[in-house]
Amino acid sequence: MKTKPTLLVLAAGIGSRYGGLKQLDPLGPHGETIIDFSVFDAMRAGFGKVIFIIRKQIEKEFTNFFHDRYKGKMEVDYIYQELENLPPGYTVPVGRNKPWGTGHAVLMAKDKINEPFAVINSDDFYGPGAYQAVIDFFSKPRSSSIPEYALVGYYLSRTLSDYGGVSRGICQIDSNGYLKKIIETHQIHKTHGGYAYPNSGGDLVFLPGDTIVSMNTWAFCPEIFQDFERLFLEFLKENHHSTSAEFYIPSVADHLISTGKARFKVLTVNEQWFGITYQEDRSKVVENLRKLVSEGYYPEPLWD
Repeated sequence: MKTKPTLLVLAAGIGSRYGGLKQLDPLGPHGETIIDFSVFDAMRAGFGKVIFIIRKQIEKEFTNFFHDRYKGKMEVDYIYQELENLPPGYTVPVGRNKPWGTGHAVLMAKDKINEPFAVINSDDFYGPGAYQAVIDFFSKPRSSSIPEYALVGYYLSRTLSDYGGVSRGICQIDSNGYLKKIIETHQIHKTHGGYAYPNSGGDLVFLPGDTIVSMNTWAFCPEIFQDFERLFLEFLKENHHSTSAEFYIPSVADHLISTGKARFKVLTVNEQWFGITYQEDRSKVVENLRKLVSEGYYPEPLWD
């Protein structure tokens, strides 16, 4: 792998429910954000650049915060995801305020990225193993006759909140470790009997703790953009009047898999995910980051 991959961070949320920008919340021992730890882990693994997908509404606050933060360490760039960023012939439907989704966010980067890249959420701590797994994937030669991408998979038991149910993409994986399908499953929570979610009838369906789930960590090569572009157009043909329909990354993956146009290797890691799904999660995240720093997994302060 001659060219260092790029880290694409989905950071366009405006934090209306959180009461501020969750992406900029100082959670580390020296005011570091979760993004700081993600960028540090990516840099240490071998990524060379970080691109933030943001909205113009948060541009000043965001760019002021990160302007010189990684100077001399990682190249930084910004891309805007706005409702108006649509193909010719389409306009934003009346009453729509909701973003077009994670797939649309990735598509915004098509003119900025010409190298392998990973996609992550800005408010999730993924652990260093996730970034190393992606680097290792990119470093291996490809022998497949169709494009091959990857998804980082986590054990369900290591991705839950102590304070309520969460949504997770349950991965169906074939015998060779390739993704067959992602099933979005809601209100998964810890119970006395393990891990479960309510079905449509209200009965609990139990899941093994080692169920592999997606946390929206993807590894792509730049040719994927043509698929995002094509499939977003198809999405708009059906949903251009909708005020709520969203174009998601997993729907792109599912389509490419089901039509045989690409395959996705599942890179299973034994990392502990954490993030702020509920306001109560914040103190646990602060505690987890402080512990990782005190145990020497990260320098103190992170950006010296």
